[in-house]
Amino acid sequence: MSKKFLYLFKEGHDAFGGDQTTMKNILGGKGAGLAEMTHAGMPVPQGFTITTEACTQYYADGREINEEIKADIFKYMGILEEQTGKKFGDIENPLLVSVRSGARQSMPGMMDTILNLGLNDQAVEGLAKKTSNPRFAYDCYRRFIQMYSDVVMELGKSFFEEKIDERKAAKGGTQDVALTADDLKELGKQVKASYLEKQGSEFPQDPKEQLIGAVKAVFRSWDNPRANVYRKMNEIPYEWGTAVNVQQMAFGNSGMRSGTGVAFTRNPATGEHQLMGEYLINAQGEDVVAGIRTPSPISKLHEEMPEVYDQFQEIATRLEKYFKDMQDMEFTIEDGKLFMLQTRNGKRTAQAALKIAIDLVDEGMIDEREAVLRVEPKQLDTLLHPQFDAAALKAAEVIGKGLAASPGSACGQIVFTAEEAEEMVKSGKMPKVVLVRLETSPEDIVGMQVSQGILTVRGGMTSHAAVVARGMGVCCVSGCGNDNDVKIDYEAKTFEINGHKFAEGDWISIDGATGNIYGEQVATVAATENPYLQRFMGWADAARQLKVFTNADNPTDAQNAVNMGAEGIGLCRTEHMFFAADRIKAVREMICARTVEDRKKALAKVEPYQEADFTAMYRIMGDRPMTVRYLDPPLHEFLPTKAEDIAELAQDMGMSAEELTNIVESLHEFNPMMGHRGCRLAVTYPEIAEMQTNAVIKAALKVSAETGKMITPHIMIPLVGEVKELKYVKDVVVATADKLIAEAGVAMKYQVGTMIEIPRAALTAGEIAREADFFSFGTNDLTQMTFGFSRDDAAKFLTAYYDTKIYESDPFQHLDQIGVGKLVKMAAHDGRETNPNLGLGICGEHGGDPSSVEFCHNVGLDYVSCSPYRVPIARLAAAQAAIKAPRAMKD
Repeated sequence: MSKKFLYLFKEGHDAFGGDQTTMKNILGGKGAGLAEMTHAGMPVPQGFTITTEACTQYYADGREINEEIKADIFKYMGILEEQTGKKFGDIENPLLVSVRSGARQSMPGMMDTILNLGLNDQAVEGLAKKTSNPRFAYDCYRRFIQMYSDVVMELGKSFFEEKIDERKAAKGGTQDVALTADDLKELGKQVKASYLEKQGSEFPQDPKEQLIGAVKAVFRSWDNPRANVYRKMNEIPYEWGTAVNVQQMAFGNSGMRSGTGVAFTRNPATGEHQLMGEYLINAQGEDVVAGIRTPSPISKLHEEMPEVYDQFQEIATRLEKYFKDMQDMEFTIEDGKLFMLQTRNGKRTAQAALKIAIDLVDEGMIDEREAVLRVEPKQLDTLLHPQFDAAALKAAEVIGKGLAASPGSACGQIVFTAEEAEEMVKSGKMPKVVLVRLETSPEDIVGMQVSQGILTVRGGMTSHAAVVARGMGVCCVSGCGNDNDVKIDYEAKTFEINGHKFAEGDWISIDGATGNIYGEQVATVAATENPYLQRFMGWADAARQLKVFTNADNPTDAQNAVNMGAEGIGLCRTEHMFFAADRIKAVREMICARTVEDRKKALAKVEPYQEADFTAMYRIMGDRPMTVRYLDPPLHEFLPTKAEDIAELAQDMGMSAEELTNIVESLHEFNPMMGHRGCRLAVTYPEIAEMQTNAVIKAALKVSAETGKMITPHIMIPLVGEVKELKYVKDVVVATADKLIAEAGVAMKYQVGTMIEIPRAALTAGEIAREADFFSFGTNDLTQMTFGFSRDDAAKFLTAYYDTKIYESDPFQHLDQIGVGKLVKMAAHDGRETNPNLGLGICGEHGGDPSSVEFCHNVGLDYVSCSPYRVPIARLAAAQAAIKAPRAMKD
C-alpha cells in the first residue's frame, strides 16, 4: 500500500488519534489546527492537507510533484466538490480555493499563499452573475491573477501594485474599496497583459494547471531566501518541509457584511487575559497581515455584527481551553456568517510568555512543569535588553505615537530599506539602526534582524512587522501613520512625522512598550526585573537536573552571573587577567626571559595580581565551585608588535631592541591555535603552572579562613591530548598545592581536571580519566579541530554551506551532535567507565545554546557553563530537557 500523502480536514484528528505532536509533524501546524477545529464542530471551510512528507517527496523527485500525488490531489478535489456542491472550473458555480503553506512550526509570512484559485475569464463572469456582485467577482480575479503571477510565476508584484496605486489615485481614493467593478476588470486586463509580456504566454485558464502550479509554488517557497533566513534564525530543520492546505474560499471581500481578521485569546505583547485582534470590512486575509490598510480593533465588531462577535468570542474561549494555550486565530466573515480559517499557539513576547504561563497555572489549566515548556529559552534574552533611562526619557520630546507592537526600547540611525540596514550595520557605518518603512514584508527579514528597532507607517498589531518583531524580540512600533501626519519618501530617503523631518542617518528613538516616537537619541539602561521571572525560574530550577555554571574571568562577570542564578564558575580563563595594563609588562618579561631564574622573577611580579583576582572571585562565589583554567593561548599574543613598545620593553629587560625583536619573531607560529599553547606551555615552562597554583591555593586558603567555609579549588589543565601530559603538569600542581596546604595546617581538598578539546583526548578519555578528577568539554576548540576549520575564518565560507544545505547552522553556535557530539558522548562514557566519580561538564559557547544544553542533559553531563547573560537561558533549557527526558540522578 502506498504512503498516504493527503488528509481531509474531517479525517485528520481520527487518523492520528488526536496526537497533536504527530498531527503537526505530518499535517503542519495549520493543517493540524484545521483538523482539530473540524473535529470539534466549528465553522471551518472544508478542504484537505497535502502532508509535509509530500513536500519532502517533491524535493526528492527533483522539485516535481509525482503522478501519484497529482492523482490524489484531483481525487480529493472531487471529494471537496461533493462537500461544497460546487464544481472546480465550472463556469456557473465555480469552486474557488485557497492554497496555503503550513509548516509544523509557525513561520509567519515566510512562505507563500494563493487565494481565489479556480477563476478564469469565463468563471469570473459566472461568479459575478451568481452572486449579483460584479465588483466582488472581479476583485477576486484581480487578486488571484496578481498573487499567481507573483507567487507561482515569480514575476514580482511591484508592477501590479503600481497599476493599482495609479488607478486609486485617478479615482481620488487611497483604499482598494474605492475601485469599482469596471476599475477592477480593467486592472485584471492590464495585469494579464503584463503577464503575457513578461512570461511570453497567456495567463493559465485551466484550473487544474493553476492548482498544481500553486501547490508546487508553496512547496518551493519552503526553500526561498526569507524562509531559509527565518529557519536558520529559529533553528527549524530544513528536512521538516511544509504541508499545503487546499481549502474552500470564504469571501471576506463580498460586501459590507463581510470581512476578515486575526485575533489572539490573550494579548501577545503583554499577556493580559483579553481577546485582542483586528479586522477589515470587505477585505481578504492578506490585506490584514500585509498592513496595506489599517484595521479596526476586534471590539468594534461587537458594534457592527454583534451575533458574529459573540460567536467568535465563544469559539476563542473553547479553542484556548482545548489547546490549553493562547491561540492565534484567523477568521473570515462572509455575508454575516463566521468561518474559522486557522488556529495555532500564538507567538508572544518574552514578557507575555511568562505571564501567560503563570496565569495558566493559576487558572488550573496546566501544571508547573507544563508551564516551564511554554517559554522558549532564547526568549529570556529579550528580558535583559536595555530600556530607556527614566531621566533621559523625561527630557525627551514625544513627536508621534504608533502602536506598541513589540516591547523594548530602540535608538538608532534611520535607514529605509532592509538592504541598507544590513549593509550599514555590517560595515560599521551605522552600528545601530532603526528601520523605517511604510510596512515590512517577509523579504525584509534580514534587515529587521540587524536593526535595533522597526517603525512602520501602516499596519496594525498583527501586521508582518509586528508578528515577526515579537518573535525576534526586536522593538517595534507599527502604524504610526494612523493618528499622525506622516510622509515617507524612499527615493529622497526622508521621513516626516507631525512636521518633524528626518533624513537617512538621523537619530530616532522608539518605545515598543508605549508606541512613543522620539526625534532624538535617548539613553538606555539595563532592563528592569520582570515580576514573573523569579517565580517561573523557581519552577524551572525545581525541574532541571543539570547544574548551570558560568564563564567568568573577573569579579564583575562573576557577580553578574550570580545575579543571573549561576551555581558556579565552569571556566575562569586566567590569561584574560594578564592583559590588564598594570600586569602585561611583567607577563612580557616572563615570556621573553632568557633563563629560568629571570622567568621566575617575572612570574613573581604576576602572581600577586592573579592571587588578588582569585581572592575577589572566591569571595563572590562563596560555596559555589570555581574552575580555573591555566594559561592557554600562544605566547605571541601577549607580546608587543609596535617598534616603540618593543624598544621600551627591551630597555626594561636590559637587552637591545634587535635582540628582543628576534625573540618575538622566534615565537611566531604558522598555526598558533595548534601550536605552543595550553598544557604545552606548562610542560615547557613548569614554573608557569607553579605560579598559577600558588595564586589559586593562596586565594582559596585566604577566603576559606575569612568565611570559615573550606573552598575546594578546581584546577583545569587545557589542551591535553595525552595522559602523560596531564600527569606531568598535574605533578607540578600537586607538589605546589600540597606544600602550601601543609604549611597552612588545614585539610583543604582540591581537584585537578582537564579540558577535552582535542579529538585525541576524547578518543583516549578512558586513559586520561585515570589522572583527572573532572572533564570539561571545550567545545569551541573541539569543534574547530574536529571539523578542521578555524572558527575565526569559517564565516568567510560557511554561508555557501548554508546556501547549499551542507550545513544548516553554524557549528560554533549549535553543537554538531552527529560528529563532535559523538566524541563528547564517547569521552563521557569511557571516562566514567574508568573513573565512576568523574565530574563532567561543558564550557564552550554551546553551554548557553538550548539545543546543545538538551544534548548535554541526555548525554549525562553534570553541568553546562556559559556567559553570564545566558545563564537564565541555560537554566530553562536544562529544565525543559529534564521534563522531556528525565534521567536517573547520580548518587
